[in-house]
Amino acid sequence: MKAALDWLTRNHERIVHGLADLVAIPSISTDGEHHAEIDRTATLTATQMRDAGLHNVDVFRVGHSLPYAYGEWLEAPGKPTVFLYAHHDVQPTNYAEQWQSDPWKLTRRNGRLFGRGSADDKGAISALLGAIAAYRKTSNQLPVNIKMLVEGEEEVGSKNLLKFFEVHRDRIKSDVIVVCDTENIEIGIPSITYSLRGIVAVQVDVTSARIPVHSGMGGGGLPDAAIALNTILGRLYWGNAPLPVDGLYDQVRKLTDVERQAFRKLPFDGAKFRNDIGMVPTARFATEQGLNEYEQTWRRPSLTVIAQEASSIKGASNQVLPKATALLSCRIVPDQEPETVLAQLTAFLTKDPPWGVEVKVTPHGPPVKWWMTDPNGPAFEAALGAMRTGFDHDPVAIGCGGSIGFVGPLSELFGGAPALLMGIEDPASNAHAPNESLHEGDFKKLMNSLVRLFDNLGKLTPAGVR
Repeated sequence: MKAALDWLTRNHERIVHGLADLVAIPSISTDGEHHAEIDRTATLTATQMRDAGLHNVDVFRVGHSLPYAYGEWLEAPGKPTVFLYAHHDVQPTNYAEQWQSDPWKLTRRNGRLFGRGSADDKGAISALLGAIAAYRKTSNQLPVNIKMLVEGEEEVGSKNLLKFFEVHRDRIKSDVIVVCDTENIEIGIPSITYSLRGIVAVQVDVTSARIPVHSGMGGGGLPDAAIALNTILGRLYWGNAPLPVDGLYDQVRKLTDVERQAFRKLPFDGAKFRNDIGMVPTARFATEQGLNEYEQTWRRPSLTVIAQEASSIKGASNQVLPKATALLSCRIVPDQEPETVLAQLTAFLTKDPPWGVEVKVTPHGPPVKWWMTDPNGPAFEAALGAMRTGFDHDPVAIGCGGSIGFVGPLSELFGGAPALLMGIEDPASNAHAPNESLHEGDFKKLMNSLVRLFDNLGKLTPAGVR
């Protein structure tokens, strides 16, 4: 292990260069216009897997899916097999005027590495391969068996991933899962995530007529679909109280006293957060009274209007609009059932429509279930010990307001394999936003921790990781 750690130190620039090569490819999966770039990133990822020392490397597809890069090293008989996950697709850049450097050129600035995908999640590809290469380039061995999958459509809901798991279940079966696609609570504080929210998304279509009508002829007499839609959405305003959707909290699992105490010990700088996101001075947080930020975003449901359209501002005309549409994303928590939440949202959104307009609510993509585990046991102790030494700081167990839908199903597919979600981002990473970045010091510490994690897991038997 010491030789591997020394290799990481000597070859840090080489690893950063590999990350820069990945960031340079705009592998955007959300618009359907960058499939060639996603193919290039999958091919480059496969090349980097081979260079790191993985075997049987290939690029796979399931049906019409975007490409997955896969590699393995299975020469540690009697040792646990570790499944490593990352993704090579990214979000679009958006708000181009706010980027302070080229989003497709990895740029060092103020101790951080800036670029789209640097943190989410190409940094994880480089970190995982760095830890693998550290062993393979020194002792030519690894303390554990490795199976590594890098997905190409995570940012569009991993819509084919479960099918991939089914088709390749024998190839990928492992004893423990490691994912580096979550956050550290603060720079320098290693965090292992033990709960994730799920998602129920819906499309709301409001129709008041078949065609638009000149506002001089129909304005004031005809129902405006856009106003009707916004009236419906306005009913969701919660102030600083629970969301006003009947029954939404009936299934929500309550925090234990231990969890509440642990959450309230975690650092949170509200003023810094406001400044980081540019929150306007007059706006206040929408957190429910009596809850802190972590209790709210990790263990309470939320509703967000993620898109809305009635007509184009560029092509606007003096018309009474006949149709308006919105997309709503509802984050769900333990123990909410997606089907129940969908029914509750549908009932709320369609009740008593303004002017009697037609309101149609349909699911927008498949639901994502929440996930939660007990962060105890040999695998978690191996991870916590590795992070404690790698970061030189006591790790913390945290929740996450986001979703990684495959974690629960994959753990079940592997017969209840423990899933270790180790942070790579931090509150300043701006994933999905302008100036996305990776803290370079934490990047080094994560790779150090992964080297130690492999060593710790290698001291256990396959059955012993449970």
